[in-house]
Amino acid sequence: MDPTKFADSASDLATQAGKLAEEAAKLANDATQLVAQGGAMGSGTSEFLFLFMVFVMACFVGFYVVWSVTPALHSPLMAVTNAISSVIIVGGLIAAGPADMDFAKVMGFVAVTLASVNIFGGFIVTERMLAMFKKKKK
Repeated sequence: MDPTKFADSASDLATQAGKLAEEAAKLANDATQLVAQGGAMGSGTSEFLFLFMVFVMACFVGFYVVWSVTPALHSPLMAVTNAISSVIIVGGLIAAGPADMDFAKVMGFVAVTLASVNIFGGFIVTERMLAMFKKKKK
């Protein structure tokens, strides 16, 4: 592939990612304002249903974002998801911190466990992917 075509393609992808990030920020801002006004919770919708709806939307957005990434950018994407998982571990540790045994503590432990598996597995996959680009010794 021609380096200029590759650079143009990367530039277009970066522009599209920037637009997507702006749209996501706008949606997040709108949702925050809605919740602050009590529109989502006060209109008879249960809190669980609202949070579940956010989770489902995040799954769809994540799916489409990951599938639109070119193969050359998968290694950096893996590094970013490992960083996100490390933030999940911090949140899980905070949730698992209280002394009493309740649902939040159990879910915090589950979050720490699953995020740990994700981080270590991600590093293994990233290492294998980067090994494919190394020159082989003769």
